[in-house]
Amino acid sequence: MKVAVVDYGSGNLASASRALALAASRLGLAAEIAVTADPAAVAAADRIVLPGQGAFADCARGLGAIAGLRDAVLRATHSGTPFLGICVGMQLMAERGLEHGVTPGFGWIAGEIAAMAPPPCLRLPQMGWNELGFTPGAHPLLDGLAPGDHAYFVHSYALAGGHAAQCIATTDYGGPVVAMVAHRNRAGTQFHVEKSQEVGLRILANFLCWRPAP
Repeated sequence: MKVAVVDYGSGNLASASRALALAASRLGLAAEIAVTADPAAVAAADRIVLPGQGAFADCARGLGAIAGLRDAVLRATHSGTPFLGICVGMQLMAERGLEHGVTPGFGWIAGEIAAMAPPPCLRLPQMGWNELGFTPGAHPLLDGLAPGDHAYFVHSYALAGGHAAQCIATTDYGGPVVAMVAHRNRAGTQFHVEKSQEVGLRILANFLCWRPAP
């Protein structure tokens, strides 16, 4: 299995690749984890992972600045290659982002990435461990997890106006916040799976085993 961790100058690339390698090793899966900015390598991959951190607009520009890279991600996922977006990588799946202006996203999931309202008695960004809420069996990426398991978040923008069917997990930070999305062969986590210890490793293992329906 070839897994492409897309390198466009943003995201915890080393941490993400190490976590994927550990998840593959625990599965006994022969996986080649490649951090790459090469569109041909992305197009040939069996799995695509798009990390991201920082501002939506900056990440979108960074991805678009490397000739052919954004198109390779779009073409491969359109053809059915499983995709996992992490943090801003997940946010780029939405229709648009409102951070530092209006920036188009991939349009794979409904909604936009908007500033979170300041929660009463809480601070932004949401930073640290928080519980995941979901319906057991809701999605294969959640297999082996239980509602109340914790993941590591760092963000002050979140998905707004999404479709309930595409939001597979939430967290609570002064109100419900979308934590995971999925639609067909594309999924994303608002939290950092690569920093979420056993919960994150389980999600990555599930992703490596995932066989989305056509």
